[in-house]
Amino acid sequence: MTEQEPLLKIGLPKGSLQNSTLDLFERAGYRVNVRDRSYFPTINDPELSSVLFRAQEMSRYVEDGVVDIGITGHDWVIENQSDVHEVCELVYSKATSKPVRWVLAVPEESDYHKPEDLAGGIVATELLQSTRRYFQEKNIPIKKVEFSWGATEVKARLVDAIVDVTETGSSLRANKLRVIDTLMTSTTRLIANKEAWTDEAKRRKIEDLALLLEGAINARGQVGLKLNARRVDLDTILGIMPAAQSPTVNELADRDWVAIEVIVDVTVERDLVPKLKRAGATAIFSYPLNKVIA
Repeated sequence: MTEQEPLLKIGLPKGSLQNSTLDLFERAGYRVNVRDRSYFPTINDPELSSVLFRAQEMSRYVEDGVVDIGITGHDWVIENQSDVHEVCELVYSKATSKPVRWVLAVPEESDYHKPEDLAGGIVATELLQSTRRYFQEKNIPIKKVEFSWGATEVKARLVDAIVDVTETGSSLRANKLRVIDTLMTSTTRLIANKEAWTDEAKRRKIEDLALLLEGAINARGQVGLKLNARRVDLDTILGIMPAAQSPTVNELADRDWVAIEVIVDVTVERDLVPKLKRAGATAIFSYPLNKVIA
């Protein structure tokens, strides 16, 4: 018997997004094993093969068909001006679930206060083409936009300004930098090669993968909550439940009692449980969720 040929080649981001991406896949049901010094992780799905690429170059490899699908930031799709199909938005990043921002920043002590003040100046960034387009669209004559190979925050005091990515703003504050404009915001995306997207079998597999990844993201910060209650207390207990939720209510062997189950935000749970207990609920327990699919 010959080994099954993988249906899809997927590009996974190497670097800052790698660990959070592997965790997302784990919660979606895909165990990805990255061996030391290997760029070809294994996945517990015979229809998938994978390779690690830097997020900055992912969209080019997807466009060229080196891989069928890939995970990268929308910022790098824009930067590379790649012609790919955007399957879905996956709102997660290295540290938070917030979009990242590419900002124009200067030292706190700088005399520059708006982008126009940088006319004739030098700006360092990794987002080279988008930064050039930004100044061109604003008709600001920049002397030079130079590529930064890393540690861009440090270069803010060697050139006139930097364009750098920020998620929480902590690095900017630590380096005493001041933001004078935002070039773009970006979230992580699942993108597909356009030819792969038109292949019926590949498209179905891509859609299935997207559904599970989105479900894993939807489950973050939510828990399942189960409890028992006397039927006479049911209306009171349901009245305590979040209005946006629709609990499942099942009869128990003892017809004077019912079982209730609901999904709630973890921050809601901590306030909700004591209220439910005081209202007569018993056998209350919560459990983590891997996926929530609408």
